[in-house]
Amino acid sequence: MNEWFVWGFVISSAVTHATWNVYTKKSIHKPSFLWSIHLIASIVFMPFFIIDIAAAQVDAQQVMLLGATFLFQGMYVILLSKAYQIGEVSQVYPMMRGSAALLIPVISLILYDEKLTLWGWSGLLLIVCGLFALSGIVSARPTRQLWQILLITFSVGLSITGYTIVDKSILNFMSPIGLLQIYNLAGFIVLSRSALSSGKLKQEWSFNRKAIIIGAVMAPGSYLLFLFAIPFAPLSHISPVREFSIVIGTFWGLIKLKEQKGFRRIAYAVVITMGMILISFWG
Repeated sequence: MNEWFVWGFVISSAVTHATWNVYTKKSIHKPSFLWSIHLIASIVFMPFFIIDIAAAQVDAQQVMLLGATFLFQGMYVILLSKAYQIGEVSQVYPMMRGSAALLIPVISLILYDEKLTLWGWSGLLLIVCGLFALSGIVSARPTRQLWQILLITFSVGLSITGYTIVDKSILNFMSPIGLLQIYNLAGFIVLSRSALSSGKLKQEWSFNRKAIIIGAVMAPGSYLLFLFAIPFAPLSHISPVREFSIVIGTFWGLIKLKEQKGFRRIAYAVVITMGMILISFWG
C-alpha cells in the first residue's frame, strides 16, 4: 500500500475516533449509548466474522490471542464509560490515549523488533509530554477524584495497549473486518447487563438516536481504518500518530462541550502535532 494511503488511514482513524468519543461524552447514560452502537455494529459485521472464522484454520495459540483481545476490548469499553462519567473529554481523553502512546511503541520495539531513530524517540517524547500536560493532571492539586481519573485513564491506556499489540498478531490469520467484530461483540456483551438494567435505553434512543447511528459507523470505522494500516507500517510509528485524535478531541471539547482552558490546551495540542510530524517523516 502507498505510504500516503497508510498515513491517510491513520489520520482518518484519529478524526473519527475523537468524534465518536465526544458523542459518548454528550450521551445521557454512557453504558446504554456504547451498548447501542456496539449492538448495531455487531449485527452489521456478523456475516463477515462468520466467513472469516469458517475460512480460518485456528489453532490453540490463535484462540488464546482472540480471547485476549476480547478481554482487552471489553475492559476498554467498560472503563471508557466510567472515564466519561467523572471527567471532561479534554482531560481524560489525553490521559487514556497518552498512556497508550507511550506503551505501544516501547512494547512493539521489544516484541516485533521495530526501531525508532533519535528523531522518532524525540517525537514520541513530545507526544507523551504534550498529552499529559494537556490533561492538566501535572498541575492539578491531588484529590480523590483526581486519583480516580488517573487510575481509570491509565487502565484504559493499558487496555488500548493490550488489544493493539495482540491485534497485530491476529491480523496474520484474520482479516481486519473479521477482527473488528471481536471489538463489537466485546462491547455489546460486557455492557449488556448495565445497559439493559438501567432503564435508560429508551431515553437514550429518544434523545440521541442520530448520535447513536453516527457512533455505530464511527466507532468500528475508526478502528477498522487503523487495522488496515497496521500491516503496512511499523506499529511504533503509526500508533503515536493516531493520537492526533487528541488534537481533534481537544477542539471538539472546547467547541462542542464548552470545556475550559482553551488556549493552553490548544498550545499543548501543537506540541503533540510536532511530535507526530517527527515520527511520521523522520522516525
